[in-house]
Amino acid sequence: MDTSAAIDRFLRSQALSEATRRAYRRDLEELAAWLRRNGLTLVSFDARAFARYAAELGADRPGRQPRKLAQTTIARKLAAVRSLVRATLGPSRVPDLSVSGRRRRRLPHAPRPAETDMLLAGVEAGDPLGLRNRALLELVYSAGLRSQEAVDLVLADVDFEQEHVRVRGKGGKERVVPLGEEAAFRLRLYLEDGRPRLARAASDALFLSARGKPLDTSALRRLLPNPHRLRHAFATHLLEGGADLRTIQELLGHSSLSTTQIYSHVDAKRLRKVYDRAHPRA
Repeated sequence: MDTSAAIDRFLRSQALSEATRRAYRRDLEELAAWLRRNGLTLVSFDARAFARYAAELGADRPGRQPRKLAQTTIARKLAAVRSLVRATLGPSRVPDLSVSGRRRRRLPHAPRPAETDMLLAGVEAGDPLGLRNRALLELVYSAGLRSQEAVDLVLADVDFEQEHVRVRGKGGKERVVPLGEEAAFRLRLYLEDGRPRLARAASDALFLSARGKPLDTSALRRLLPNPHRLRHAFATHLLEGGADLRTIQELLGHSSLSTTQIYSHVDAKRLRKVYDRAHPRA
């Protein structure tokens, strides 16, 4: 079996976001190179080979990669391998063993509400690009969007009358997220005074580049080095304001509540404050 051909078939057949597809391709091409170095094929990739591969991923990386890979990176790489084997050889061939121990969960860092206000207020909003930038960041924070979700929006996704945004998330899943008042105001300014001056040709993309083309995630990262912080801020501030994890899960577009539970430390702090205020023996 040609491993490269199997990887191509797997990536074409899966409902993955473009970012996940690119990451999986890198991970699986790394596996293919490892198989070649060790005289193995995908068909002969059994539990013993899987354990060896996982052990090498977790070892020190001299030379080109002097530091160990993070546990989250290793977990993603192994998930990609398991998915490939399952899709290509069947579920019975997926190695059934744990090799990395319990995965350490990294708590997200989110700016406080006052910091978020300062960050957003610091975006210049006088020219078309400034209007776009302010509207883009306000929307990412207001709706808790991933970077790719934000740049994939089209004009019809924003409903000012119903005050919501239709978002296409990972795996092609759609969700509807409320549109906040400030985000709606900034979007109107951009659509009335900014976007018409950026448009060069027919395009229904909501956010346009200086050349009139649909915006990509690299432009968002240049504007804000870690735009995912605004998504974390969205979830954190909602929890601190009293929203429950199940609601946050739906708004973020997480398929599993276990993913959203990374914010449970915030929820625990909120519950402690409620307890201290309400319980007579607190």
